[in-house]
Amino acid sequence: QLQFVESGGGLVQPGGSLRLSCVASGFTPDFFAIGWFRQAPGKEREGVSCISDSGGVTNYADSVKGRFTISRDNAKNTAYLQMNSLKPEDTAVYYCARSTSRISCDSDDMRRWGKGTLVTVSS
Repeated sequence: QLQFVESGGGLVQPGGSLRLSCVASGFTPDFFAIGWFRQAPGKEREGVSCISDSGGVTNYADSVKGRFTISRDNAKNTAYLQMNSLKPEDTAVYYCARSTSRISCDSDDMRRWGKGTLVTVSS
């Protein structure tokens, strides 16, 4: 099975932090951008962040800019999402996938979706 495996989700209080990991299973995503997406109950899936093949270009949704940081370690076939200053509205299932592009993460271009990891921000 060629997909990502997400981990690191859980329950955290508002203002807290979590670090999500996204490990490629059975493939190497070195040539492609990797993106994090999230979906809250009853809501549409939205893009959170994207990192280019070499890690040199990153993009963030306005809602998380300044709070989240995306990174990757191609030697470990892994991408990360450091989430700080978490808010209740960040509650969602977080997914990662690789793009068919080297530097961008348009939703229609994403492949190898993982099963997701649940992040719940609540006091």
